[in-house]
Amino acid sequence: MRVAFVSLLAPGHGDTPARERTRRVARGLAARGHEVVWLCARWWGGDHDVFEEEGIEYRSVTADPSPTAFAARLPLALRRVDPDVVHAVNSPPTPGLGATVAGTLTRTPVVVDWWRDHPADAARRYRILARSADRVTTPSRTTKTRVREHGADGADVRVVPESVDFDLVESAGVDDRFDAVYARRLDRHANVETFLLGLAELRGRDWTAAVVGDGPERERIEATASDLRIDDRVSFLGDLPRRERVELFKGTHVVAATATWETFATELLWALACGCVALVEYQADSSAHELVEGRERGRLVTSPAELADEFVAVGDLERKPIERDFASYDHGAVLDRYVEAYRGLLGE
Repeated sequence: MRVAFVSLLAPGHGDTPARERTRRVARGLAARGHEVVWLCARWWGGDHDVFEEEGIEYRSVTADPSPTAFAARLPLALRRVDPDVVHAVNSPPTPGLGATVAGTLTRTPVVVDWWRDHPADAARRYRILARSADRVTTPSRTTKTRVREHGADGADVRVVPESVDFDLVESAGVDDRFDAVYARRLDRHANVETFLLGLAELRGRDWTAAVVGDGPERERIEATASDLRIDDRVSFLGDLPRRERVELFKGTHVVAATATWETFATELLWALACGCVALVEYQADSSAHELVEGRERGRLVTSPAELADEFVAVGDLERKPIERDFASYDHGAVLDRYVEAYRGLLGE
């Protein structure tokens, strides 16, 4: 199968969760022997228009990342690639709209992978894009709801979650220094305070905790732990390589997810695959609750006091270094969902 990825910006322009998701899918397809071409604005040096890396052929549609110029030149670029299916992204929406127009002219199905609504994008163009795509994939039901609000037919929207390397989960060692862990970028949405306040209510109990991640709010969060007089029991570990994170998750009993905004709670998914019991604070702008609803090893909370109560309540649950139910979130299994979406549109 020949798949053309349409994304104005590639990871070479700077990593974001959305671009990493697109790259992971493109790499996975290439590793399976599919022909993968990524149409984007040029991010590599020199004046050549084609660049290949890890089985992906990057083709420059424009030298500068101008959405309008990119969309104008996209139909010709797609005609030259002659793909079986087009995999576009939702932001910025203008290139995606260009892909749907080109797809209509050439009768090539277009899948739009919709990570989230970006505040700088025009809602009107989102409405057109949501209705024009042959299929929309989203990382969560929360995002699916927003795409349907833009006018997409619910039957055309599929949830394809983020994924983990389950082989790594199985092969990694165990770091059992901590009883509880919080892991995420420490930005204004992190809301680590709920985690710390909950722990502070349990000063009389024996526990240790870790905060994994870095970001602009780290210093303030560390000060909060000090103010709560629990800084001697909370270790701020900063960013850790993936294997070290997995080892820590495998040895820790409880993971807390309290962020106020989360398109997909990727670190929570890794922790769940590593056997952690999850305490998730429900937030309107976070999809984290979707990973634990209906699961025995997951609890929804709405306050630090509830988090503290549940931390005690789940203490009797078995400690597990692996949760095999989450093998369905392995990179390969999730890639299968994209391939099924493509083949479904091709009538295969």
